[in-house]
Amino acid sequence: MKKINYLMLFVLLLNSAFAQKRLTPELLWELDRIGAPVASPDGKYIAFTISDYKWQENTGRTDIYLMSTKGGDVTKLTAEMQSSSWHPEWRPDGKYLACISVNAGEPQMMEIDPTNPSNYRQVTNQEGGISGFHYAKEMNRIVFSASVKLGTTTAENYPDLPLATGKVIDDLMYRHWDEWDDYRYNHIFYQEYNDLNPQGPSFDLMMGEKYDSPMMPFGGSEEFAISPDGNMIAYTCKKLSGKAYSKSTNSDIYLVDLARGMREARNISAENPGYDKAPVFSHDGTKIAWSRMATPGYESDKNTIVVHEIIPMITQDVLKDYDMSADHVTWSEKDDELYFISGINATFHLFSLELKKNKLRQITKGRCNFGGYTLASGDAFAQRSTMQEPNTIFKINLKKGNYERFLNWNREILDKLDKSSVRKHWIKTSTGEQMLTWIILPPNFDSTKQYPTLLYCQGGPQSAISQFYSFRWNFELMAANDYIIVAPNRHGVPTFGQDYNHEISGDWGGQAMKDYVMAITYASKLKYVDSKRMGCVGASYGGYSVYWLAGHNAGRFKCFIAHCGLYNLNSWYATTDEMFFADYDLKGAPWDGKVRGAYDAFNPANFIQNWDAPILVIHGQKDFRVPVTEGMQAFNSAILRGLEARFLYFPDEGHWVLSPQNGILWHREYFRWLDAHLKD
Repeated sequence: MKKINYLMLFVLLLNSAFAQKRLTPELLWELDRIGAPVASPDGKYIAFTISDYKWQENTGRTDIYLMSTKGGDVTKLTAEMQSSSWHPEWRPDGKYLACISVNAGEPQMMEIDPTNPSNYRQVTNQEGGISGFHYAKEMNRIVFSASVKLGTTTAENYPDLPLATGKVIDDLMYRHWDEWDDYRYNHIFYQEYNDLNPQGPSFDLMMGEKYDSPMMPFGGSEEFAISPDGNMIAYTCKKLSGKAYSKSTNSDIYLVDLARGMREARNISAENPGYDKAPVFSHDGTKIAWSRMATPGYESDKNTIVVHEIIPMITQDVLKDYDMSADHVTWSEKDDELYFISGINATFHLFSLELKKNKLRQITKGRCNFGGYTLASGDAFAQRSTMQEPNTIFKINLKKGNYERFLNWNREILDKLDKSSVRKHWIKTSTGEQMLTWIILPPNFDSTKQYPTLLYCQGGPQSAISQFYSFRWNFELMAANDYIIVAPNRHGVPTFGQDYNHEISGDWGGQAMKDYVMAITYASKLKYVDSKRMGCVGASYGGYSVYWLAGHNAGRFKCFIAHCGLYNLNSWYATTDEMFFADYDLKGAPWDGKVRGAYDAFNPANFIQNWDAPILVIHGQKDFRVPVTEGMQAFNSAILRGLEARFLYFPDEGHWVLSPQNGILWHREYFRWLDAHLKD
């Protein structure tokens, strides 16, 4: 009997040692990243990308996979490609699956026979490559985006100074996000296409124009479209330059009618002074839907959906009575309904709008985020994430709204992990409103113990703490290191109505900071929170929040971590790239007497004398939204004041940390700092 018991004990110990483990930074980079699915025209298959990183080699590769909509095995279509492939899109007859691949040395459009993936052919031959494309349903044309050079370099202006590296700058927008102006512009091209000779002649619709479409820095193929008959092309562009560009959000939708033999673009959204983006033609080609923000200069305004009838040129806001933002719009097969993604209470779900009845319906519900999706035979296939699981693909019943896991990827890692638990708390703020706050508890949580606790400050500033799965600010990883995370959706974040979202503009150091204090005060009273071991962390506006709270700490937090945060609003205003954001959210320049008081009251640099706890500052050299000198000022000031401080500097990263080994270094230093100051 004793032998049997010992054997059982040995098996249990063995299972516990090898079957369960905690998430680590290295495991995080071993998780594959799943792209948005696209359905074949007959609804029988979906294609999607999977990005696989090898952190030991500091490399990554993206491939395209195929799967039946009935389920089953997953097939890699691009195994024979020499390098990454992305942007899957089906040819309208389903004979080929097209993508962008660098197999030809430059990123070009390729067509792959899904029944024989070794059979592929090149469609575009654009110098320098392309960045996106779409087919016309009639398969007579394709539209694509590519970069063209329209400016001259110093070496070209002064050929006798070939080694000179200086740049001559006469206006703003000489750098944007993480790149300096390289005198190149994204343009929209169309190319004649037929099955026998897919590499037809191509034409630049923006010949000679020093404007970008898709727009920098994040615009993609969603910013242009081609009509089903191939005769019209719509694209997004902000036709401004220099200082005017930096101070405006006024992008527009331009329509080109090739059937009339003209390539001149007509602005069909000129009446709106804010953003107009992402045009989508209806299946019958008579209408275009797109995303719109009405307020000029406000990049976080309500993102509504408008429908434009090409004849008689009437545009209607179809979500004017809806108080949330909407995105990722798709027409139903009969053009009588629109599908879109919208946020509600810090989750993102699939919605539909019946156009004639003006009937809005939330299709999916639950504590999760849905993202990129595709429609297929009465169902939708969509990316879905939670704080505990990265994006995978779920199948959604469009009528009933129920959904189920469709792609069972990454399970060999995720199923072996001890999981955190996520609790929802509604905390009353000083305004009397209820603030949704997530409290994430460590795996194997023991309510009789006390844990070190982190206040997580969200960036944006208009960005909800939803059910996202970040590969840097990863709550599951923080919890796996035995930290409790307090994550408040403070005033200024979306998905709680436009008034709540707008609250933060002009009030950066006001109500949002009160909300943070209220949230951590609430959490400190929970019996399992160790109120003597609390830290404060955040990035971007979250980094600003860390600097602000450090100056108003009074011993509450024992350490801080700020990533790419705004430390000195005066210097930040004069060095950031897009001025419309600073002008709207801070309500003007620091030399404007009308808002000077807000700069003085809300500037973290003005309260450095109150800092009383160690701080880790993280910043990237290529961050032009929040320049690296902001992090340098914070670190230098802390050291000069005699505080314990550390500076983690990335010479080759921007606002985000993108390379695998830099990402792992980020996490190792992050937890090294926290452990040193919050654990015994």
